[in-house]
Amino acid sequence: MQFNYNNFQQRKKKEALFKILTISCIFFAIIFLLTLFLLITHKAQPAFLRTKIALEIDLTNQTNLKNIDYRQIIKDALIKQFSHTINNDKASDQNIVNTNSLYQLISKISNLELKQAIEKNQNLLGSKFLFWLSASSKLDIAFKYHNQHHLNLLQQKILSQLQEQQKIKTYFNWQFWQYGDSREPEIAGIASSLAGSFLTMLVFLLLAMPLAVACGFYLEEFAPKNTFTNIIEVSLNNLAAIPSIIYGLLGLIIYLQIFKLPRSSSLVGGLTLFMLVLPIIIISTRNAIRTIPKNIRDAALGLGASSFQVVLHHLLPLSLPGIMTGTILAVSRALGETAPLLMIGMIAFIVDIPKKFSDPTTVLPVQIYLWSDSQEVGFAEKTSAGILVLLSFLILLNLTAVLIRRKFEKKW
Repeated sequence: MQFNYNNFQQRKKKEALFKILTISCIFFAIIFLLTLFLLITHKAQPAFLRTKIALEIDLTNQTNLKNIDYRQIIKDALIKQFSHTINNDKASDQNIVNTNSLYQLISKISNLELKQAIEKNQNLLGSKFLFWLSASSKLDIAFKYHNQHHLNLLQQKILSQLQEQQKIKTYFNWQFWQYGDSREPEIAGIASSLAGSFLTMLVFLLLAMPLAVACGFYLEEFAPKNTFTNIIEVSLNNLAAIPSIIYGLLGLIIYLQIFKLPRSSSLVGGLTLFMLVLPIIIISTRNAIRTIPKNIRDAALGLGASSFQVVLHHLLPLSLPGIMTGTILAVSRALGETAPLLMIGMIAFIVDIPKKFSDPTTVLPVQIYLWSDSQEVGFAEKTSAGILVLLSFLILLNLTAVLIRRKFEKKW
């Protein structure tokens, strides 16, 4: 056969062009993902910081903790510290309006912060001291973004005065990790949704993993190959591809309407996600078993081991890395689901951190959804922060799955 040099050159050019296009697509995808991640991080950064202002608190006339009106003490400290600014304001005849504008600069939990500080250090009673109180969302956004369009003239003057006196600073927002949801964006945190996600994950993992692994081994090693098992295999593949909202409808009917389980609880959420991840873990278990060479089974059976001993002592340990990888990937998918949990009522406004499986709760994806629908100043940053936390957790789970597979996987 005669060698055609022109055709060879054309093939080489097409291969080079295909390689360039492939590399360009990968590069474009990486740039897009990095840009998206950086934008979310930039938007979320203010949510991890908390603005505080310094006020001189006067407790010279207070000797008993029971008789202290913390809110009134803070109001008196605000009026005393900024009385000159209020009196010089052109609208000084509107004292009520000015006073309300002043109060709007302080967070609604500032009285609780002052109360906790005094209860921790009762030596503050009967003295004057400088105390840093959390600012409201309006002042917080204005200071961190240098954008004062949502502040009135009096509030802008006070902010300038605080900056000149260096009585306004930002601190790491530990309350974001300690508090539950709130109508006030500067108070809202993810503690309740994180606890709800953990309890929900615990429920469906404890149920799904042992059952799915047992089903996978039975179908692969013990079940006869007939029409019934063929139907089961087709059903498993179809169940893994069903939209997640269908599982939410099943959870609504089975767990809430039939069994009357507590609505919006991590128990119902975990049982609903259990149905979602069960076929995924079964399929990953069967795939892990199929990678084990048949020679290992034959050798164990030839030495007198029973079928159960072959599975328990040989197939299960060898397939465990693949099973763990599939389980972790199934968990990462389940933790990112919102639709099935909305169907069972986990969209409730939850402030308290759940302590039991029957307590009302929500999960992090639903919390992000609720914040994204809020119009108050500051919730956009909380939404981005929640997305960043969820993305970080999912990336960590997927990275763990990759590391487990690389460390324990055996090449036959």
